[in-house]
Amino acid sequence: MNKEKIINHLKSIKYPGFSRDIVSFGMVKDVIIENENVKVNLSITSQNSEKKEAIIVEIKKVLSTYFREVNVEISTEAPQETSTPQSPAIEILKNVKHIVAVASGKGGVGKSTVAANLACVLSKQGLSVGLLDLDIYGPSLPIILGINEQPKMTQNKKLIPLKKFGLEVMSFGFISGNDTPVIWRGPLVSRMTEQFFRDVEWSELDIMILDLPPGTGDIQLTLTQKLKMSGAVIVTTPQDIALSDVQKGADMFLKVNTPVLGVVENLSGLVLEGCVKGQVSSMDINNQNIKLDENGKFNLTLDLFKSGGGLKESERLGVPLLGKIPILSDIMSSTDSGLPIAWDQPNSLAGQIYNKIAQKLLSTIPNYNMGE
Repeated sequence: MNKEKIINHLKSIKYPGFSRDIVSFGMVKDVIIENENVKVNLSITSQNSEKKEAIIVEIKKVLSTYFREVNVEISTEAPQETSTPQSPAIEILKNVKHIVAVASGKGGVGKSTVAANLACVLSKQGLSVGLLDLDIYGPSLPIILGINEQPKMTQNKKLIPLKKFGLEVMSFGFISGNDTPVIWRGPLVSRMTEQFFRDVEWSELDIMILDLPPGTGDIQLTLTQKLKMSGAVIVTTPQDIALSDVQKGADMFLKVNTPVLGVVENLSGLVLEGCVKGQVSSMDINNQNIKLDENGKFNLTLDLFKSGGGLKESERLGVPLLGKIPILSDIMSSTDSGLPIAWDQPNSLAGQIYNKIAQKLLSTIPNYNMGE
């Protein structure tokens, strides 16, 4: 048996959790034949030992018929891209009525927190909602949603989304492990993105929220080629350095004929709350006149970075400013605890802000009908 025939046999071995085989994933680096023995060199970035062991068992099972000894060696460097051409664009996710991407020009602006909370608001309103984490390099939804388990598979080898807070959720972090670094090049990332569309058993959904990685890379381009999206929501912070990157991201969607539905300004000032004793009805803080209620309580928003950045970008794009989310300790603590504040505390200040943003978002989606 020659090397070509061995590789053809290896094409029958699927990577655990996916319908694609280990050869098309580019995991087979080399096959070395020595008399009656064969050695298969693999490159697998996942640190999941169970998946690696399962692949080794399958390889030995397939090749032991032809060789006396079958050895498998696994390295953890990034697999090389194969020359397999991308599959042509076909209609996928046909059972999802509306697909909305939540994007940002740069990391660290709170995009994933916004995406998760918006999804929770829509779920609370009785909509069937899917939430897909496409940030292959830094998936954070497992932490934000407090999910620490792996998805199961159907009999036809499709992944079953995990369910929490009324959402159907899928993330690369569920498969790779949230602590595992991913060192992949563009083509492999694009193929993995397609897997989440084709090989996940999504239910009939009113809306799917896509949490995109920051920037304008391969995943964003794959989306626009493979999906018919209702539009994108751009998340930014007020300062100029964030806006310059946001403009690039927003313009990319426009160039590929994907409408920008609106802008969300996150980290929009620090909210301070306090109480003043005595007969005081108002006071001046940081050149602002602050009114106190009958109990002497007040709240104040300080612009730590800058103000008006989100409004400026929405006006440039000719789309609505969906909302401004201030810096609140409640949002931080709820995110760290895996309990989105829009779900756990819908009547809090943050919960009400997310609710208003979600309502504005629905009103901007083309052909959206609450009764459909």
